[in-house]
Amino acid sequence: MLNVEATIQAQFANSPSLGTIIEGFNQAIDPSALIDDWYENVWNPQTATGWGLDVWGRIVGVSRILQVSTTDYFGFSQGVPGAQTFGSGVFYNGGAVTSNYILSDDAFRRLIFAKAAANIWDGTIPSLNAILMSLFADRGLCYVSDNENMTMTFVFEFSPSPVDVSIIASGILPRPSGVGTTYIFTPYIDKNTDFGGDIL
Repeated sequence: MLNVEATIQAQFANSPSLGTIIEGFNQAIDPSALIDDWYENVWNPQTATGWGLDVWGRIVGVSRILQVSTTDYFGFSQGVPGAQTFGSGVFYNGGAVTSNYILSDDAFRRLIFAKAAANIWDGTIPSLNAILMSLFADRGLCYVSDNENMTMTFVFEFSPSPVDVSIIASGILPRPSGVGTTYIFTPYIDKNTDFGGDIL
């Protein structure tokens, strides 16, 4: 307690022996450090770790374990995550394409915020763009393009990590009901970059 002296009855307040015992007991059971730790590691989702983040995951309805693509297969570079072009990928043989991956605290926190944003999203494109930029602010530019035919395209102007791909392809990102979605990854290339040849 912060002011344990106020809880001692007046007739015992001047007893040094009793005061020492009560003060020692108060220091032994002082919950303030535990309350601070609880707030830091469990209650605040921006700083929660370990078990605290697992609790937040259960609250919003996501798991720390995601399916991460282990092999890139032949496709088109602007296609779904994991597609490779000629000479870079192999044909899909029907085998397992994913494996379980336990997210780190930082990646899981991003997944939790993505799901929480989907739960409270107001359904507008500007709000969705704001959600994308807050989730992937450290990765690069990303936005939504309305195709005006009941579909929209998530555009990511960066090369995604396997964890990014898992979050994006998990279906957690919000989208309007009845609207189809596609993903495009177009890493930004600086036109001033010297590749040892002429840029057309």
